[in-house]
Amino acid sequence: MYFPEQKEAFAELLAAVKGRRVAVLGHMRPDGDCIGSQVALTRVLNAIGSDAVAVNRHQVPRDIEPIVKDTPFLLWNEFENNDHIPINVDCADPIRVSQKLIDIFPQTYANIDHHISNPDYAELNIIDADCAATAELLAGMFFDFDLPIDATTAQALYVGIATDTGQFRSPSTSERVFGVCSKLMDYGASPNEAAKHLFENERFNKLALLQRFLASLRLEIGGRVCIGRLPLKAYKDTGAWREEAEGFVDYARDIADVEIGLLLEEYEDGMLKGSLRCKNPLYRVDQVASSFGGGGHTCAAGFNVDSTIEQFYLEIVAKLEEHLAEVAPTAS
Repeated sequence: MYFPEQKEAFAELLAAVKGRRVAVLGHMRPDGDCIGSQVALTRVLNAIGSDAVAVNRHQVPRDIEPIVKDTPFLLWNEFENNDHIPINVDCADPIRVSQKLIDIFPQTYANIDHHISNPDYAELNIIDADCAATAELLAGMFFDFDLPIDATTAQALYVGIATDTGQFRSPSTSERVFGVCSKLMDYGASPNEAAKHLFENERFNKLALLQRFLASLRLEIGGRVCIGRLPLKAYKDTGAWREEAEGFVDYARDIADVEIGLLLEEYEDGMLKGSLRCKNPLYRVDQVASSFGGGGHTCAAGFNVDSTIEQFYLEIVAKLEEHLAEVAPTAS
């Protein structure tokens, strides 16, 4: 079995939702793992007799939308709760689904995730922080239970894994990851189709935004940290969409000798989003994120604060310097 330690909990979930209405919820500003996991779980539950629908606060990003196909997928304001059982996927904490959906579902029945910072907030928690993606966890459990997986489900799971591993480059990319993806291809997943939609279909506006981001990069703490900034004006000037900044932080992390990369991104509601990435799990960027109320993985984490880039910049540099002094006093 892929996940024998999760067998009992997943069996309990399947029994609880049999013949019932289910709402599969994902996080705000969804990425490939979120949407892929929502699509896959919704389709599998429907295939075994549930009445499931995926529901999100924000729209599916343009480059990920092709994997949805005929999956029932609604925005929060299109959804009507008729005694649906809520299942959160890829949500490190309940607020990640948005306050709008928490108002509809104050209590979460099931929580399926792979974030190390997840506090087991649901009635039923199925979490494996060793997984590269929530989609990997779902795929393995689907295989373990011999559940029906059509080509659309397989593609959704593959996209979830491919995106959350940074095209299979993250430290969480394991032999099991490749084994799962190979088996998904047997069910109809196409890496070529995924690559075309994800990486070969960019708008010029995104490239203009990327230019702004690259021009903003600044090395801090003796070159151990690189910080890039996207103020509100960058979006207004370029006409780029929010979702098109996905992955920009990797440019900051990927510079030689940089240990932690950070993207600071301003939002219209006055919030500032921080996205942290590192190359080595030693640097535990989830701990930095948690100090600002966020969380995530050892090598990829995020947070939101009520501030501007200018107001917050010195504070985050000081926190990163303090953190590096604790986890790695000298550069590796």
